[in-house]
Amino acid sequence: MIVERIWTGNAYRNYNYLIACPESGEALAIDPLDHEKCLNAARVKGWQITQILNTHEHHDHTGGNAAVVAATGAKVIAHHKAGSHIAGMDRGVKAGDVIKVGKTVELECMDTPGHTMCHICLRSHTEQPALFSGDTLFNAGAGNCHNGGNAEDLYATFVEQLAKLPDGTRVYPGHDYIENNLRFTLAREPDNAAAKALLPAVAGQDPATGRVTTLAEEKEFNTFLRLQSPGVIAALREAFPELPENPDPKTVFVKLRELRNSW
Repeated sequence: MIVERIWTGNAYRNYNYLIACPESGEALAIDPLDHEKCLNAARVKGWQITQILNTHEHHDHTGGNAAVVAATGAKVIAHHKAGSHIAGMDRGVKAGDVIKVGKTVELECMDTPGHTMCHICLRSHTEQPALFSGDTLFNAGAGNCHNGGNAEDLYATFVEQLAKLPDGTRVYPGHDYIENNLRFTLAREPDNAAAKALLPAVAGQDPATGRVTTLAEEKEFNTFLRLQSPGVIAALREAFPELPENPDPKTVFVKLRELRNSW
């Protein structure tokens, strides 16, 4: 499996991805908003885009579909309940469904509600596992729930699915927010050594060549995966004095998400 990460350079800081089979040259485009960059990258590599996967229905992830389809004839894949939101969808997928790319690549669909209720993450069936997490899990952060989402569902996705993936899983999100997310971590947990160490390395970095984290690293500096950290809880109770001394993890997650909304 070959992963080509494409930095759009737009105001929303989107990442697009091409996942290619090294044997056949067939490729899957994930959220190809910047269709020109995606098509050009495939052309330069000698790949043929045969499928598109939209992680969810928001326009900054689906806006390039029509142009890529027109240029390649690719089939559009998305959550099985997203058909009314995504024009021209050819295949609806559920948890456990597998998307095959060429001869060698298999990507398993995860039904990951929270950012929206029709969100798909993809996990690779490879020796070095990878997660294409859309707007669910960001490097050092979590997606918002402003436009059709739910924070409690996002919590369940994090705890019951994402946190249980292998620690070596490489995390490929839909946006580059790592610098701001690390600053949020340090505002919530000032003594977080991992966040302190990483922030200078990513501050002002070129997102096109920026750091790819693993799930093990995320558990060290992603506040939304550190729900039982005494430091996180202590700072949270300063912001929300009504919280009990030992709040349950769901409450911690939801309150963190509430703080992040206006941070």
